[in-house]
Amino acid sequence: MGRSFASAAALAALALLSAVPNVNAAIPTCGPNSPCPAEAPCCSQYGQCGVGAYCLGGCDPLFSHSLDSCVPAPVCDSSKFKVDGVNGVTDITKYLGDASKANWVATGKPLAYEGGVLLTMAQDTVGTLLASTHYVWYGKITAKMTTSQGKGVVTAFIMMSDVKDEIDFEFIGVDIDHAQSNFYSQGVTNYNNGKNLTVDSDTVNNEHEYVIDWQPDTLTWSIDGNVMRTLNRKDTWNATSGRFDYPQTPSRVMLSLWPAGLPSNAEGTINWAGGLVDWNSQYMQNGYYYAHFSSIDVECYDPPSGANKEGSKTYIFNNDAGTNDTVVISDKQVILGSLQATGDDPDKGKASSSSASAGSTKTNSASSASSTAAAPESVPGMSGGGNRGDSGTVQGSDGSSSSDGSSTTSSDGSSSSSSSSSGSQSFDQGTSSSNSSDAPSGFQGVGASFVALVAAFATLLML
Repeated sequence: MGRSFASAAALAALALLSAVPNVNAAIPTCGPNSPCPAEAPCCSQYGQCGVGAYCLGGCDPLFSHSLDSCVPAPVCDSSKFKVDGVNGVTDITKYLGDASKANWVATGKPLAYEGGVLLTMAQDTVGTLLASTHYVWYGKITAKMTTSQGKGVVTAFIMMSDVKDEIDFEFIGVDIDHAQSNFYSQGVTNYNNGKNLTVDSDTVNNEHEYVIDWQPDTLTWSIDGNVMRTLNRKDTWNATSGRFDYPQTPSRVMLSLWPAGLPSNAEGTINWAGGLVDWNSQYMQNGYYYAHFSSIDVECYDPPSGANKEGSKTYIFNNDAGTNDTVVISDKQVILGSLQATGDDPDKGKASSSSASAGSTKTNSASSASSTAAAPESVPGMSGGGNRGDSGTVQGSDGSSSSDGSSTTSSDGSSSSSSSSSGSQSFDQGTSSSNSSDAPSGFQGVGASFVALVAAFATLLML
C-alpha cells in the first residue's frame, strides 16, 4: 500500500483531562536513558511514570525504576479471554492485579449487547479500551466483530506487549472495505510494516472473523478463514540493532474504539483516520459511536523451545534487552494492596484489620490525605491506538510527548542474509549488543463514564 499511514497513528490524548487544572502537572516521563524515579517507579505504555495501575498491564520494565517495579504478567490461559457481555470486565480504577477475578480491564464504557460487548465513544471522551488481564506468548487469537464508521474513528483489535511489540488489525471509519494490518518491534516505527487487507463485504454491517496466528517463526493475518498476509521472522533481521524486528514477547489482547481524529492529535494521524471526528454524525446512535465484539477466542501455544522456565504462573523479564530470550516463566505472583502500591512495594496502602472501626478509618484517612497530598499518578491515560507516533514519540494523557520506548534504529525494510536470521534459530537474537446499521438502544453496562473516570482520577491524586 506504499507508505503506511497506519504506522503513523499516534496515541490519542485524554482531551478532557487536560481541562482539569493541575491534574497532569509534572508527571515524570520515561524512555531510553530516562527510567522512572523510585517514588513513581512504573513506566506506563504512554511513557509516563506512576504507581498503582501504572505497574499492571502495559508497565514497561525496560524503562521502569527496576525490572521488579512492574507486576508479573499472568500466563496465557485460553479460558480467560471469553467475552460474555460485561461479565468478567473490571474498571481500571478497581483492578489491582488479581487475574483470577477479572478477564478484562476496561477504560471508558463497554456495554453488554447480544452476548458480546459493545465499545462506545461519546463526545468529549477518547472511547473505550478493553485489555486482557492474561497475556499470550504465541497463540491463535480470533475476534468476531463489526466496526464503527465515520471520519476520524478507529476500531482496533491488536496484541501489545509491555515492551511494545505489537500486532495489529485496525479499521479506519472512512474505509469500511479494508482492514489494516501492521506490526512493531519495541515500539519502533517502520513505514514498510503496514499492509491493507481487502474484506469481502463491509466491516460495519457485516460481522467478520479476524485471526492473528502468532508463532515463533511466522505470523499470519486471516479474514474469514483466508490467510491474507504472512510475515516470516527470518525476514525481519535488523543488522543495526542486532536483533529481529519481530513481535516476540508476551502480549495482551486489546480491543478498542478511539478517536484518531481529535484536534490534539498529530496531523499525520488525523489525515490517516480520514479527518476530524464529526460528533453530529449519522453514524452515531444514542449519542455515541460503537463497535461490537461478539466473541474472542485464544488458543495458547506452548512456550518457544529454549524458553526460560522457572515456574508456570507468570511472565517476567530478567534483562532489559526486552527480547524473547529474556522472558522467564515464573511462579512469582503479585497483587497490589492499593492503587498506591508497586511491584517493588506491593503492600503499600493496603487496608489493615485495625481500620475496620469507623473512628480508625476516619483517623487513617485524614492521615493518608495529609501524607500523600503529592502522591504520584496511579491510573494512566487511555488510548487503543497502539504506541507509535508520527515522529517516534508517544503522546501522554496530558498531551505531552515522550520517547516511544526505544532508541533502536528501525529496519530499513531489507532482509539480511546473516546466518543468525535462520528460522530454525527462532529463540536466538544473533549478535545483539544493546538492548452502519443503528445500534440498538437500552443497553445495560459497566465501567465508569469518562466524566466519572476523570473524577476518580483527580480524587486519587488528592488522597
